[in-house]
Amino acid sequence: MSFASLGLNAAILKAVEKQGYDTPSPIQAQAIPAVLAGQDVMAAAQTGTGKTAGFTLPILEILSKGNRAQRGQVRALVLTPTRELAAQVQESVATYGINLPLKSAVVFGGVSIIPQLAALRNGVDILVATPGRLLDLCQQKAISFSKLEILVLDEADRMLDMGFIRDIKKVLALLPPKRQNLMFSATFSDEIRELAKGLVNNPVEISVTPRNATANTVTQCVYPLDKTRKSTALIELIKTNDWKQVLVFSRTKHGANRLAKSLEAANIKAAAIHGNKSQTARTKALADFKAGTVQVMVATDIAARGIDIDQLPFVVNFDLPNVPEDYVHRIGRTGRAGSTGQAVSLVGLEEVKLLHDIERLIKRTIERKQLAGFEAPFTIPEAGSRSGGHKANSVKKPNPNRSKHAQQNTNNADKPERKYDSRQQARSNDGQSQGASKPKAPGNRQEAIANGNKPPQRNRPPRRSGAGNSSATSGTATSSNTGSAPASKASVNPYANAKIRS
Repeated sequence: MSFASLGLNAAILKAVEKQGYDTPSPIQAQAIPAVLAGQDVMAAAQTGTGKTAGFTLPILEILSKGNRAQRGQVRALVLTPTRELAAQVQESVATYGINLPLKSAVVFGGVSIIPQLAALRNGVDILVATPGRLLDLCQQKAISFSKLEILVLDEADRMLDMGFIRDIKKVLALLPPKRQNLMFSATFSDEIRELAKGLVNNPVEISVTPRNATANTVTQCVYPLDKTRKSTALIELIKTNDWKQVLVFSRTKHGANRLAKSLEAANIKAAAIHGNKSQTARTKALADFKAGTVQVMVATDIAARGIDIDQLPFVVNFDLPNVPEDYVHRIGRTGRAGSTGQAVSLVGLEEVKLLHDIERLIKRTIERKQLAGFEAPFTIPEAGSRSGGHKANSVKKPNPNRSKHAQQNTNNADKPERKYDSRQQARSNDGQSQGASKPKAPGNRQEAIANGNKPPQRNRPPRRSGAGNSSATSGTATSSNTGSAPASKASVNPYANAKIRS
């Protein structure tokens, strides 16, 4: 099959041929005819298989047959999650549409909005944009979508991962309901399919590779390393193997900066690219890397989206990603368009579980290797093993106190047994505790008085004596018992001399 058999016009075929392509990739062979037929498309394919040209070429064909864009109008909109990917798509549009009288533009944040406003003023046929900057332009009423014909969501799975779902819904609310919708992605998760229900109408679903599969053109291997020696090990790999163009992935922005400085200190030209870098710095670093003036590009996952370099030979996972699917996207930067590539992962002991998650996802065991002079003090079992990484020669040390405790237990064997094993068993038959030798406190008032003790007093105020109380009217207190008990003090009735009114 050739590109000419797909129904593309001569101007587009000439541009494709100039880039050295004569046979479409599987995703292009299926997607291009479906788009040209005016159908909605959901296409899933791993990175590096030509997804961008899969929608760029048919869009150019469709728009070349219609009327040019009017002032402030957009005919086709391509949404991408990152600036780098937006720039890549725009480059593809310009490359394949060079012989067509179509206008295109790209808009994204991090740069001045004024040139973008100027580019949109007279209308564009194809607009490539990131969601945030696009909404800013819409608020300034710089764009009209009343004549929009085609919408493309590129890397739709990454858009959801980056939290763009709300922005996407805001953009969709601005678009006319009658349009052609295309969704292209490396994978289609359940969340993507849920989004597609309200976006595409009776779509043609295309999947050219198994979900989350890695390209067979990429050789993968793992080096177990102590995390403190990763930088020096990477330097050793680059110098020993004479790697000329290496894309290195770091989990964090600060880690990317530190690694780039370490490489520079070892006389290896390196540059870091991440979200904290200005767009100007990111664009320059990427251009220098493509040109070969920068040997190593250290990038985070977000910034690496859209890095499309022909025949990139090496990708290194300095840190394994927390999300296994990101591993597939990372190593997809190499081995593209049928070329071969090598993916190397430097794995510390604390990353063994992440490696196992990746191996379960891609359904294969990645080859383990040892770097001479950097042998790790641990081994990495296969993902199917229940145990994680374990330290080599980890023999359990004997307890020096074990023999001492055993000797003490032997000496204690000669001691007589305890008479009682518990406090409950120590109770005597009459319910008294064996050790209870103290005299029991008087149990009642009469017994206390008989023994000459003061009876227990109740903590309450004294009662007033009434007129009918015989002991109160007598003015003396009488003892209730005869014997040696002393007489109590006389109690005086305050109402004894009171006169009663008749």
